Amino acid sequence: MKVVIVFSLGGSLIVPDKVDHDYLTKFKNFIEKLNKKYKIIIVTGGGKTAREYMKEVKGDKVKSLIGIMTTKLNARLISGLFNITIDIPDTLEEVKKQIEENNLVVTGALGVQPHMTSDGNAAEIAEYLKAKIFINLTNVNGLYDKDPRKYKNSKLISYVDYKSFNDIIKKIKYEAGQHFILDQAAAEIITRSKTETAILNGKDFNNLQRFFDKKEFIGTIIS
Repeated sequence: MKVVIVFSLGGSLIVPDKVDHDYLTKFKNFIEKLNKKYKIIIVTGGGKTAREYMKEVKGDKVKSLIGIMTTKLNARLISGLFNITIDIPDTLEEVKKQIEENNLVVTGALGVQPHMTSDGNAAEIAEYLKAKIFINLTNVNGLYDKDPRKYKNSKLISYVDYKSFNDIIKKIKYEAGQHFILDQAAAEIITRSKTETAILNGKDFNNLQRFFDKKEFIGTIIS
């Protein structure tokens, strides 16, 4: 069987304000090329769509349910790009079965798990399948010492070990629909499983190609 790679595709890339047709076209082309060498699992986030819906309701449980369903909606959108018509998998076992039978699998959050996130599920899938690498595609270049969208003097952290990364993430309080580079659930899972993880800008396809070509790239490696 081909090597398995797991992507967590941030909802902010899929729907930054409205569905980004140009981005999704480029993403589709990139994945189809990569798919010739690797089996690929894409886990979609909820992004702005989820957060906009959550504004209208109260209660963490209701917000979590909305977030979960939005990831599944985005998963159906992405699977549609690749003309995938089979059911969106909802358990680890279903993901495993589908990736054994297909080269590409798309899913959102698995089941309905309190405080679990699409990032967390992507990390969970990578652990379960012993994937070669877990790649978090986001809208910034990697992990920074502070938010690069707010601070011009922020510095990119090109490498961090599991423990240090987990310590950073633990300081952030969990909230349904939160927007962070890679969340608490994922941090805990990659730390215990020692899954090599990369945080990369999902919009920079030239940089993504350099990463897979083992050339110099911009991003963060957690290992």
